[in-house]
Amino acid sequence: MSQATPQRLHLVFGGELVDPQRTEFKDVDAIHMVGIYPNYAEAYNAWKAEAQRTVDDAHTRYFIAHLHRLRDEEAAASATEELG
Repeated sequence: MSQATPQRLHLVFGGELVDPQRTEFKDVDAIHMVGIYPNYAEAYNAWKAEAQRTVDDAHTRYFIAHLHRLRDEEAAASATEELG
């Protein structure tokens, strides 16, 4: 019997920021939840589509959150994966 590959869920979300140099949302209730994806490649494609759609709005940014890391608090995250 083969071992199942661990699921690596990713959340893509974004919205208007208070300042484009920070990651503080202007209105948390207006955050756009794009979706949850089963792998990074699909999440990246969704992120890229939203980023391109809003490219003319410097205050709007989209992010990929690695949900599988939230389940494993022992896993280290790089600075680029932190939202603050």
